[in-house]
Amino acid sequence: MSKLTTAPNPSRAIVALGTNLGDRALALKRALDALDHLPRSRLGALSAFYETQPRIVEDQPLFLNACAELFTELAPLDLLDGLLAIERAMGRVRLQPKGPRAIDLDLLFYEDQILDHPRLTLPHPAIAERAFVLVPLCDIAAELHHPTLGVSAQTLLEGCEDAGWVREFEEAPALKLLL
Repeated sequence: MSKLTTAPNPSRAIVALGTNLGDRALALKRALDALDHLPRSRLGALSAFYETQPRIVEDQPLFLNACAELFTELAPLDLLDGLLAIERAMGRVRLQPKGPRAIDLDLLFYEDQILDHPRLTLPHPAIAERAFVLVPLCDIAAELHHPTLGVSAQTLLEGCEDAGWVREFEEAPALKLLL
């Protein structure tokens, strides 16, 4: 497990994970291990794994999704670079927008920061429309306040129109806190 330095208050980030190619559960577990090995970072809470139907590009395999809490001393853009490096190491090739992928890691929240940068928007701009993100997010942070919409993750899920697109994966681990 990656060790945090002596900084007293690492930042809390929330990362969404998704995959629909190969052994999906193994891909999520490998990505979680890689997240835990990012410099000056450690995993916190982990959601169950959820199987979800593809959106927008529907002619592709079902997805497996999860969310993870990450405590980090990395700045948001440095964390983004770490996420992209994990994707590349796991074979992510961006051939088709919204298409099949070996792994997808999205930085949803970084504390309550609001950021509009050419490389990164925080909070992630499509959270409120994506049950496949909100359901696992609510496993670990239902009370999380969205800094621009002014409501909790649970409230966003209750208002999300595609909540029926998500089901808990049969082999999912029980909700637990990873130390």
